[in-house]
Amino acid sequence: MPKVTVYDMAGASVGEIELAESVFGIQPNKAIMHAAVVNYLANQRQGTQSTLTRAEVRGGGRKPWRQKGTGHARQGSTRSPQWRHGGIAFGPKPRSYRFTLNKKVRRIAMKSAFSTKVLEGSMIVVDNISMDEIKTKTMVKMLESLGADQKALIVTPEANQMVIRSARNIPGVKTAAVNTLNVYDILGCDKFIIAREAVNKLTEVYA
Repeated sequence: MPKVTVYDMAGASVGEIELAESVFGIQPNKAIMHAAVVNYLANQRQGTQSTLTRAEVRGGGRKPWRQKGTGHARQGSTRSPQWRHGGIAFGPKPRSYRFTLNKKVRRIAMKSAFSTKVLEGSMIVVDNISMDEIKTKTMVKMLESLGADQKALIVTPEANQMVIRSARNIPGVKTAAVNTLNVYDILGCDKFIIAREAVNKLTEVYA
C-alpha cells in the first residue's frame, strides 16, 4: 500500500497515512483519463452558436431579375448563400455536445488520476482543512507552508464556504468537495491538496 505523509495547515508533519492500493496505487490508464477529459470539456460546451440560413435572413423575397435574356446567371433570391448578405449554407446551429461515459470507465479514470498524483509525489494530505473566518492571507500562508506555490486543487470532505471564499481570489487555486471532483481538475493541478477525511471518503466510494 502506498504511504504519504500527513501535514497540518502550518506545514508540519503529523504522521503518515496508508492509501488504498485499489484507489491510489493502480497503474494509471492514460487512454481512459484522456477520454474522461474530453468528456468533461465536451459537456462544458454551451452549444449556442447559430448562423442564419437563407430562409432566416431578412429580405430577398423578390426575384432580382427575369429568368432569361439578361446575360446573368438565373437567380431566385438575393439571400442565397452565394450573395453578399445572403444566408449561410451548412453553418452551425444550436446543438448539444454532451455524451456520457460508461460508469466503470469513469471510476477507472478517477482512480487513474489519483494514482498519477501519488506517483508524481504531488498529493499532499492535510490532517484538517478548516478556517474560523474568511481570510485569503491564511490560505496563502498554508499553501506556502505546504510548498504549493503553483496551481493547486484543495479538496475538502464537503463544500466549506470558509475555505472556498478564502481561496477563490488566489490565482491558480481551485477548491472542490469530494462529490464534485473530476479528472480534468485533478490532472490540471500541480499540487493535489486533500484533507484526511476526504481521503477516507474517496476510499469508501472507489475501493
